[in-house]
Amino acid sequence: MKTMMTRSLLALSLAGLGFTGLAATSAQAQEATFVMTARLVGAPTYNPTKATKLNTATTLIFDRLVVQDADQSFHGQLASSWDASPDGMQWTFKLKPGVKFHNGEPFNAKTIEWWVPQFKGTENAFTVEAIERVEVVDDLTVRFHMKHPDPNLLFNLATSFMCIPEPKAYTALGDKFGVTEAIGTGPYKMQQFSVGQQTVLVRNDDYAWASDLSTNQGPAKFKKLTFREIAEESTAYLELKTGGADMLVNVPTDFLPRIQADKAVKLVTIPGNELVYMPINTSVEPFTDVRLREATAFAVNQKEILTSLYGGNGAAADTFLISSLKESQVEPKYKISYDPERSKKLFDAAGWKAGPDGIRVKDGKRLEVKLWTQNGTEFKRLVEIVQAQLKAVGMQADISIIDAGSINAQYRKKTEHQLAIRAYQWTNADIVDWFFAAKRAGYPNVSMFNDPEAERLNDIAMNKSKTWDERVANFTRYHEYVLSQYAFAPIYQPAQSLAYGKRITLPQVIRGTGLYGPTMLDIAPAN
Repeated sequence: MKTMMTRSLLALSLAGLGFTGLAATSAQAQEATFVMTARLVGAPTYNPTKATKLNTATTLIFDRLVVQDADQSFHGQLASSWDASPDGMQWTFKLKPGVKFHNGEPFNAKTIEWWVPQFKGTENAFTVEAIERVEVVDDLTVRFHMKHPDPNLLFNLATSFMCIPEPKAYTALGDKFGVTEAIGTGPYKMQQFSVGQQTVLVRNDDYAWASDLSTNQGPAKFKKLTFREIAEESTAYLELKTGGADMLVNVPTDFLPRIQADKAVKLVTIPGNELVYMPINTSVEPFTDVRLREATAFAVNQKEILTSLYGGNGAAADTFLISSLKESQVEPKYKISYDPERSKKLFDAAGWKAGPDGIRVKDGKRLEVKLWTQNGTEFKRLVEIVQAQLKAVGMQADISIIDAGSINAQYRKKTEHQLAIRAYQWTNADIVDWFFAAKRAGYPNVSMFNDPEAERLNDIAMNKSKTWDERVANFTRYHEYVLSQYAFAPIYQPAQSLAYGKRITLPQVIRGTGLYGPTMLDIAPAN
């Protein structure tokens, strides 16, 4: 009897364990964990209107009127269609019916009428500056009356900064919107956000208004997504390797060989939309002298960095724009590529002569500068290489590593930082305005660039272009002028690599300009 009871209890116990294990596996299949590595960490808020830095999760919480594909075409997300008047002075958008925010509030034309003025006074105000007023034609039709034609309007509307928040929650929460709560119409709801650590999203089961960039037109495949922020590359890789994460949103280049050799991990590489560069603070000595800026820019050996740090993956940069943009095709004389002899001659001409230890000296002062970057393995290694390259031409750069979550706030203080290593992701030439317009000195204009001719060319490019071709020509001239003033040194154009484990599947084609909402809707559990 005792034996039978024991066996029965054992059987019940095993059945219970089996049930528990099955339930755990099932639950696990409904969840996925993504890791955002160094370049994506540090977003302080999910308020798209006021943010200057956002991450991948933003496009899952919120939707935009339109989204952009990799071929630069535009597709409706909250808009079902749109048209512009022949003179470009009116844009009319038809909105999708039945769309609701996470809190149950309806999305309609009045939402857009409220939303556009919210940009006033923010860093992102330029996105709507060409709009004179918003007219509600009917519940699902809205019309923009323009101050002047804006050939860039659809691109602006497709950016993450033009994700649309829910009006009542946005007003009630004030500066806490995007931090304690973030209410959008997207396929996921924000459940929890710890700045610099992780964001937890839960599925919006009512979602039924995806763009045609997504095969899946209904709710997302996963019930819960966790986005962890891990700046240290080795830690991020180990999380994927040990099953603590399902995907690295950006694979650190150092780990590409290991991932390629790991049969348990799949690797996808898509064209990059990022550029790594070194801003030069034009407002402080010795870089108020354009010869010093030019000498410093030509001391950076982009090809050596591409080979030694990135294993040849990606491309060396010689302008401020990614090479797929027409505005990057500047006259060859404006391109900035490694030329140490030119660099040394410029230092000599400016009176900085080599001292006994190789560091240049002028009027008894050594050529010592501050070189900043954010934490994260890649940035640390990159800044050390640049430090060595600058030393080779006689400049001593003292490195400061600053937390990614606070470095932009440090720039905003307009400190006397002199050089920095930074990266941006963007697919439009107006990034030149973002990083070099005088009104944004400190951050994002880390170069503190304030030049009358640049401001004139900026105004023409941003506000006076009537057609797309005219805009390209105007931005090319503006870009060339900034290049000629050596407000930065271009370094590297990364390719974007994604690595994922066995628990998830990706669509065959990644639509959009990167791994954003449209493709995330199609990511599914493997079983």
